[in-house]
Amino acid sequence: MHTKKIGTKLFQVELETGGFKNLICSYVIKANKIMLVESGPTSSVPNLISGLEELDIPFEDVQYVAITHIHLDHGGGVGTLLNFLPNAKVIVHPRGMPHLINPDRLWMSAQGVLGFVSEIFGKPEPVPKERIIPAAEGTFDLGEGAKMKIIETLGHASHNLSYQEPFNGGVFPGDAAGTYFPEFNVVVPTTPPPFHLETALTSLDKLISLQPTSLYYSHFGKATDAVQRLKDYKIQLQLWASITTQGVKENWSLEQIRNKIMVEDEVMGRVAGFVSAHRIYSKTVLENCIRGFIEYIKQKQLS
Repeated sequence: MHTKKIGTKLFQVELETGGFKNLICSYVIKANKIMLVESGPTSSVPNLISGLEELDIPFEDVQYVAITHIHLDHGGGVGTLLNFLPNAKVIVHPRGMPHLINPDRLWMSAQGVLGFVSEIFGKPEPVPKERIIPAAEGTFDLGEGAKMKIIETLGHASHNLSYQEPFNGGVFPGDAAGTYFPEFNVVVPTTPPPFHLETALTSLDKLISLQPTSLYYSHFGKATDAVQRLKDYKIQLQLWASITTQGVKENWSLEQIRNKIMVEDEVMGRVAGFVSAHRIYSKTVLENCIRGFIEYIKQKQLS
């Protein structure tokens, strides 16, 4: 079994992308109108399909696939997934829509940024335009008066959406609220380039105002104490920005900035060994996310 119930009408599917557990998950809202949140990457679509079978959900009953953003690990597999779900429509930010219809640029960009990790995730397939519903704010009817709320939460990406489900009051933040490590019960930044700090902080304020009961992280799983986590994440991002600003001013290398963050950020100190030894997180967290801050600070100095 790689599915589990985590709330009223809500199930988590462990995707085991590339054989890695606790890396990426999708969610199933078993409402009158069934919705999936996150397709995950192409390579783990078979595991998501297996999860639907475990939950006894007929493929034709799935009405929506809501993706938080189009990065390979969140929405890269949606084109492949739709081959199994004949009646499903994809909800995505309008800025992400063109890259679902023609994912060639997305794939090339991912290969440049992620390197070998993009190959683990797999190449995305196109999504037919008529099966896409662009949305930035609003609600979607799940039947019987239940509505899923859509919140535009930019910063990590220019097209990140968050969703608040009506049955438990929890939020699917995509990467707007960082990466959750359930093994340590901590959150670390998810800030690859191009990252925009002020926009990300504004998005966190929007999520805090919702007073969510839980956060359902795509990386990875359900976390409680949602409001406090969001507030702590704001502080953490500001700490990383302060360290990176000093580093850029003094011409530190990426490694020097990373080492300073490991010392100053208590959370990163706790997970340093785990992240350094992890084949994917060592690339994404310890390289790409720090690079996102460096490029942001340099761009800010030029403006």
